[in-house]
Formats: sequence, C-alpha cells, structure tokens
Amino acid sequence: MPTKPVPVLTIDGPSGSGKGTISQLVADQLGWHLLDSGALYRAVGYAAGAAGLDLSDEEAMARCAQTTKIRFSVPGDGGETRVIVNGHDATDELRTETAGAAASAIAAFPGVRSALFDKQKGFRKAPGLVADGRDMGTVIFPDAGHKVFLTASAEERARRRYKQLKDKGLNVTLAALLREIQARDERDASRTVAPLRPAVDALTIDTTGIPVAGVVAAVLSVVRPA
Repeated sequence: MPTKPVPVLTIDGPSGSGKGTISQLVADQLGWHLLDSGALYRAVGYAAGAAGLDLSDEEAMARCAQTTKIRFSVPGDGGETRVIVNGHDATDELRTETAGAAASAIAAFPGVRSALFDKQKGFRKAPGLVADGRDMGTVIFPDAGHKVFLTASAEERARRRYKQLKDKGLNVTLAALLREIQARDERDASRTVAPLRPAVDALTIDTTGIPVAGVVAAVLSVVRPA
C-alpha cells in the first residue's frame, strides 16, 4: 500500500504581509513543523557578509549557499526559535533590514535557489509542515494540498514593519520603510527565477486591517474546512 505523503500547508506572500507570525501560530495550532524559508536566504546573506563576500557575485553566493550550515533550534520551553548559522546564533542579526535586503538580492540567483532547494524539501516531515516563504506553493511544494497567499497594502505593511522595529528600539522612518518595501516588491515580482506570485490553486487573503486571530482562523479553515 503506497505511503500517504506528509501534508503541507504553504503560506506565501510579500514582506510585511504577516506570513511569519501567521505561519508560526498556525503551525503551533496544528502541531506541525515550520519552515521559515526566508530565514535560510537571510542566513546565507549573513554568512556571505561575515565572510566579506560580494553579494553581486552569483558564483560566490551559490558556493556560500552550498557550504553554509544552518540549523533551527527550538527551545524546550516553547520560546522563540533560534537560527544558528555556522555555529553562531544569528537570530537577531537576521531580523535587520540589511539582512532582508541581502536575502532579496541573492534570492534572484538560480545557483543560490538550487543550493537551498533540497534543504527546504528536507523540512517535510510527519505529522505535517507549514512552509512560509515566497515560492513555497509554486516551486518548492507545488504538490502541497493546502496553499495560501497573504497580502496587504504596501502602506499597511510598512506600518507593521515600522512598529516592529520601533518596538525593538531601532531608529527608522515610515517613509524609508515604505520605499524599501515597494522596491523589494518590484524586485521579487520581476525576477526571472521563481517570481513572487500566488499559486493558481492558492487562497489569497488580504490581511489589511484584519486582526491576527482572524487571519489565523481563515488560514486554518483551508486545512480544516467547516
């Protein structure tokens, strides 16, 4: 008798759409594993920066993606998952706008995406996986049984990011964040490899003005229909 594939819920969307928060909460409620694919790209960008590599050198970035050791450490007390890059806890560094910009830049390189492809597929383990990213439903897990695409207006996403960074004590401006988000949207949507777009069979949810609990409920309804 053939083995049933491990179920996967993909949650894709642009920066600031809330997919990180929603994915974590949904994974917790389902008791499934979580893949934060963006953290993998940020980790490679961080490792490249730490090694003094040129982020525009596709060959060097592909090699870096192949050799960088990335591990997610989940505390036993239910605390925040830590991202260990080449033996260093880089969780805080990976949250910065610099890390996000580096991730977006190197994600356009086919060699980098190819190097991380198998690493991402390896997260598919029982009882199930919530995969958070930009091409989870279109490229990495096209056979996923449940797919969601989260979106929100650029202004709303900039406000969320502004509050998040201000709460951490960082000096940022709303106007600058809005420009960065719009530039990243353009870059992610127009790249030739795995452009940011909803899978044809994904449910698109506009999270603008919707409380987190409401978005979580809408996503869970995809996995657990009423």
